Amino acid sequence: MVDGWHDNKIERRNAMKLVTRYSNHPKDSKHYTTDELREHYLIEKLFELGEASLTYSHIDRIIAGGIMPEENPVVLDAGKELGVSSFFERREAGIINIGGKGLITIDGETHTLNYGDGLYIGMGSNDVKFVSADNAKPAKFYFNSAPAHKAYPSRLITLEQAKKVKLGEPENLNVRTINQIIHPDVCDSCQLVMGMTTLEPGSVWNTMPCHTHERRMEVYMYFNMEEETRVFHLMGQPSETRHIVTANEQAIISPSWSIHSGVGTSHYSFIWGMCGENIEFTDMDHITMDDIR
Repeated sequence: MVDGWHDNKIERRNAMKLVTRYSNHPKDSKHYTTDELREHYLIEKLFELGEASLTYSHIDRIIAGGIMPEENPVVLDAGKELGVSSFFERREAGIINIGGKGLITIDGETHTLNYGDGLYIGMGSNDVKFVSADNAKPAKFYFNSAPAHKAYPSRLITLEQAKKVKLGEPENLNVRTINQIIHPDVCDSCQLVMGMTTLEPGSVWNTMPCHTHERRMEVYMYFNMEEETRVFHLMGQPSETRHIVTANEQAIISPSWSIHSGVGTSHYSFIWGMCGENIEFTDMDHITMDDIR
């Protein structure tokens, strides 16, 4: 089955759907129409009841998506795309729950995730199952996975245990709290870094002034938005920016050469996940406002 002109591949296996996206050159993006930008970079549907709906990006081989289980557990298959016998044979993953209470069992050990809680799954985990505690209020496990080279222990990180960094000023409309969940100061990982940022009411800007990090790609997932709220996600090289309009529970794949910033019609939250050459959160190439075009 073909999704768009760039030959995305879609496969369904049990309760798992996997879409493949291919990487592209920044010069190509300068010529994309709105529809083409969205086909390449926007993940429009993250959560489907009873499924793991995942996107495999050839940009640093991240897998991003949503897992929304109901009465039957959802499990992840390896498939030809991964070329291994089990999903976590050579991968690690991070999960943040933005729905009702959920349960994740890893090789017989069950972890309970309330809203905002995170879970790191280490390489080598074998029997992993995702379940909602209440089918009337299903869990929404937002999922990022990256290739791994070492087996770090799986670990539950509650929202209270996350490292909290408060940034921004009311006059700049960007007062926000960064919850660092899978982060070197909180939890060991090979290359995955992940967290959740919440903007205060009256604040609409994130990550401005903006930056790039040539050594890592990033995925932004916007949520906690009203039906009519939209975020204008800014992307592209600093001198050649573009935007993608996003609605609630949609994600943007951001290559290392691209800025990743946004402004909303109201306040919102977003989950960021990064993988690549290092796990240094502060490794950023800052862009001055004079250089933005």
